[in-house]
Amino acid sequence: MATIDYYCFPLSVFSYFAGMRLEEIAARHGAEITYKPVELPRIFAETGTPPVKDRHESRRRYRLQDIARLAGTTGLPVNPQPRHWPTNAVPACVAVITAQNAGGGDVGALLHGLLRAVWAEERDIAEDAVIRDCLTAAGFDPGLADRGMLTGVETLQRNTDEALARMVFGAPSYVVGEEVFWGQDRLAHLDAHLAGLG
Repeated sequence: MATIDYYCFPLSVFSYFAGMRLEEIAARHGAEITYKPVELPRIFAETGTPPVKDRHESRRRYRLQDIARLAGTTGLPVNPQPRHWPTNAVPACVAVITAQNAGGGDVGALLHGLLRAVWAEERDIAEDAVIRDCLTAAGFDPGLADRGMLTGVETLQRNTDEALARMVFGAPSYVVGEEVFWGQDRLAHLDAHLAGLG
């Protein structure tokens, strides 16, 4: 069985536009997904990518055009400049890590719920109440929001170290063995790669 290491960040608009397609692809190929939230600002800093606010105007303008196009092609509602972006992503990252370890719910739905909260619902995923709502909607005990913060932060740091060692430089990134697929627009390539493994 193939394993997809999904290096994710719950503030990434392009991860939001991936929807649940990764989960559909994995199910089709009998692959397992390991969700690995990362500190994307640290990855950007270490790989030479400036934060969005510091990028050249041409890149910032293109990003907004791209978001508008993706909203049209995916049918997902989006506010390209949401009220609570950026925000502290650590609590949401820890919630994904803790939920994955606890089991009993749908981690993909949890991650997508957190992304939707930011990009479509104008909610702040740094807030405990928002994380609890997302945990509940994905079938998890909302009390997980209060557990495992220290362990979760340590895992988050390890995930980030590992992502950098595996040449990950952005989110979403899907890694199978030595193959890195960066961006929701590479999901078709991941699909074809998994088909080739079968």
